[in-house]
Amino acid sequence: MIDPRLVLLLSAVLFSIGVAGVLLRRGAITILMCVELMLNAANLAFIAFARITGGTEAQIYVFFIMALAAAEAAAGLAIVIALFRLRDTTDVDEINLLRW
Repeated sequence: MIDPRLVLLLSAVLFSIGVAGVLLRRGAITILMCVELMLNAANLAFIAFARITGGTEAQIYVFFIMALAAAEAAAGLAIVIALFRLRDTTDVDEINLLRW
């Protein structure tokens, strides 16, 4: 059996990598992947807490986050594909459609 503290530590490391990726990378696809990494880290933390407490509430949150991640991936990839067709790039610095 794995110690839940180690799982929480792994979750924190994965979440930190995701935050660093969102803040430091410029590619839209990479940013989407880092958001997915952060959502999976949150899922891992919820599962660790569910293991510690023995309740089932955290598992409901995990299913909700999984649905949210699927919707985010579908909508995000659709937006990235539309932007790539319009601008021929996925660099978020060069995408300025909402500026005046």
